[in-house]
Amino acid sequence: MRGTELQLLRHGLPEGGGGRYRGNGVDDPLSTEGLVQMWTAVAGSGPWDRIVSSPLRRCQEFARALSHDLRCPLIVEPRIREVGLGAWEGRRKDEIEAETPGSIAAFRADPVRHRPPGAEPLEAFCRRTAEAARDLAANHPGERLLVVTHAGVIRALVAMALDLPLPSLYRVAVDHAGCTLLHHREGTWSLRYHNRRAPPPPSPGG
Repeated sequence: MRGTELQLLRHGLPEGGGGRYRGNGVDDPLSTEGLVQMWTAVAGSGPWDRIVSSPLRRCQEFARALSHDLRCPLIVEPRIREVGLGAWEGRRKDEIEAETPGSIAAFRADPVRHRPPGAEPLEAFCRRTAEAARDLAANHPGERLLVVTHAGVIRALVAMALDLPLPSLYRVAVDHAGCTLLHHREGTWSLRYHNRRAPPPPSPGG
């Protein structure tokens, strides 16, 4: 068996632009630019056996449109929603820095110990995303899945695949509409590529 591929695609730029924190408590739709980014990212890629999406609008609305266009089955998986960011939800980074100087740098240096107030524990977030990935691999052996999700989820799954320590999570860059490919076979994950903007077609034999 060739194994299961999870092609992880981050959503495009949401309405309101960048520069503020969006976890699972902010549900902005994609901007016009973000929608173009998404369609560009999938052009010439695939085929997929099914599409999997976060329930948040910035992922699910595009995933449903793509599913309809390709007549490809869609799964909405709540465990691949973005991490909860507590008091930072919807707030601009410069606003947070002005209010609590140094807090963002501390968070990025060690997001385990320096969480935003009320944020979802990073260990719990990584556990739920890893469980979702393992279930997708187990339930769809040998398939190619397009997973439309978030930067935090992609970081968590890259860390899972490579056994990275959790404090290093925010050293993993993930662009809007960036694509990462994870491969699962016989209980082992491998990283095939990360943060590509235009994913190539599959190689022969998976």
